[in-house]
Amino acid sequence: MNTYTIRIGSRGSQLALWQANHVAAELRSHGHTVEIEVIRTVGDRMQDPSFVAPATFEDGTPLDAKGIFIKEIEDALLVGRIDLAVHSLKDLPTTLHERFALAAIPPRVDARDAFVCEKHWGLHMLPSDSTIATTSPRRQAMILALRPDVRFVEMRGNIDTRLRKWSEGQADALVLACAGLDRLGHTEHVHYRFSVDELTPAPGQGALGLETRSAEHPLDTEDPERDPFIYKAVRALNDPDAEFATQAERAVLNALGGGCQLPLGAYCHRVDDTWHLHAMVVARDGEQAAHVIKKAPLGTAACDLGASVAEALIERGAQELLAETAPA
Repeated sequence: MNTYTIRIGSRGSQLALWQANHVAAELRSHGHTVEIEVIRTVGDRMQDPSFVAPATFEDGTPLDAKGIFIKEIEDALLVGRIDLAVHSLKDLPTTLHERFALAAIPPRVDARDAFVCEKHWGLHMLPSDSTIATTSPRRQAMILALRPDVRFVEMRGNIDTRLRKWSEGQADALVLACAGLDRLGHTEHVHYRFSVDELTPAPGQGALGLETRSAEHPLDTEDPERDPFIYKAVRALNDPDAEFATQAERAVLNALGGGCQLPLGAYCHRVDDTWHLHAMVVARDGEQAAHVIKKAPLGTAACDLGASVAEALIERGAQELLAETAPA
């Protein structure tokens, strides 16, 4: 076997390192040598209240919500400092740089959202005017559709930081991804898991995206075998069902604007020989929604399924809802 060392780039949060170490262990089980390099992103620095976010990245690229957690890692990948970036797939843009490849989507874990509240074990049990910590426009809009009488508070930080702030009384409840709580062993805090009809997950939620350089355009012309080798090694971790489901979800997102700040959810899963794709767009105040559920047989192209669901959402007024909820 080739002796290339696969260098993984990861953010330094507890969850990001769990994910990177999980992927490293899988690669090592296939006989590969792996190293992990921690890379601090703008998004990580923004967790510090004293940090003033710039208008652009250092290279002049506009600062955007999706890029703040990945740009520095992709920069390291582009110049060859690392070989593999491990992302939470929901953070990864639907369109990648031409030099990059989404080499693998490993088996997915629970994609749903979790309700965390010690006193009240369900959203419907919260008293009127209760506060919920979540900055996600999707979660806020979908929660307001269920409970228009609650308020939202901003709470920055990683999962442990948010759990600590919640336990200190800075909010009555938290809504977080089940995947992160499950991966870090915090299932005792998961008091309720929203159904995908209540809070339709973000496209790609619960899945990891393993990003490498494209095998077709090797970075090192003196060693053109390295990038194809890395891609093949990482590709061995791919789960076909997870790949199809997330491709379909991301196709919906891409057709409707491609931004993580949209109040849009999409979730695809397989039942026997049939794919089920749920998608929802909700007005920011929760008062209007467009909801589509579509089934497709095995053999359907993921992009075709996603495109057809996006078209159905548009027919139900999704673009108007998104235009109304877009920030000024």
